Amino acid sequence: MRMELRVCKQCYEGTHGNPQKTAVTQDMVALAERIREYKDLIGIDSLYITRVAEGDPGGEEVLPAIVASIENDQIQLSDTQLVMEDDQQNMLVYPEPEDILEVLTRNVDQVSQQTRQDVAVELSEEAAELVG
Repeated sequence: MRMELRVCKQCYEGTHGNPQKTAVTQDMVALAERIREYKDLIGIDSLYITRVAEGDPGGEEVLPAIVASIENDQIQLSDTQLVMEDDQQNMLVYPEPEDILEVLTRNVDQVSQQTRQDVAVELSEEAAELVG
């Protein structure tokens, strides 16, 4: 399985002025980094973390899936998404922050079952509310 987390670079850095989205974005990256550190324990071949700059069309680094929507008769590309490719080359794309956090936290839970090390990632209040 291959995974790629794409996040808005400006949201991650906090330059968009939305502290809630910044906290959630930083938590997504922290979770993905932890999973990447222990990926071999849960059968993940690779995990890429891509910070997408404004104006970057989709921003994929490895997995060529892009989520789009239509707003005001214009195509809007999603700058935050989790893309997964399984061993049969099926692509799964999660564009919603709640779903991304759910998938990432489940993977961290799987890692914690495979090691004696503390792999927990402390989530912000905003992300903890989304995971519920």
